[in-house]
Amino acid sequence: MPFEPGSLVVRRIDASRWATVDPLVYRGRRDRFVVPAGFRTDFASVPRVVTWLVPRFGAYTLAAILHDWLCTEGLRTGAVTSRQADGLFRRVMRESGVPVLRRWLMWAGVRWGALVDERRRRGWGISAPGVLAVSVLAAPLVVPPAVVIAPGLLVFALAEWLVARVAPTRTDEMVLRT
Repeated sequence: MPFEPGSLVVRRIDASRWATVDPLVYRGRRDRFVVPAGFRTDFASVPRVVTWLVPRFGAYTLAAILHDWLCTEGLRTGAVTSRQADGLFRRVMRESGVPVLRRWLMWAGVRWGALVDERRRRGWGISAPGVLAVSVLAAPLVVPPAVVIAPGLLVFALAEWLVARVAPTRTDEMVLRT
């Protein structure tokens, strides 16, 4: 296991974000990174239309938290480039036992994400041939279900919005135990 022993403990911040309770320490052959206690993450940032294929957490959760940290603090401090952060993400997933197809799909996903993020865009062209190859090969597996799921998600979001107008959620009565 590429992470130092100990289990990941997180506390819930809100509906989609969590904070690490203890440091998360990755130790590779050449690299060592420490995600500090209190670091906020959403685990894997997966578009809702493909969560059927890549849920927000799984065998890649620790790699996703490390990737979130690398894409914020690692970039800010110059410890890594965006391309390196994404490459480390793929490598750490391999070291964590994530199957080859899933990790390459997730790598392509984070590289596409880098393209639309100004802070992460630099160097994207170097990865473009690999990203495009993975995307073209994955399209027959990913696109048909996404085409079916996307309209369903839109209809559900509209229904949820309409019902909320009639029966709004009373957050003052909600109790979260964390």
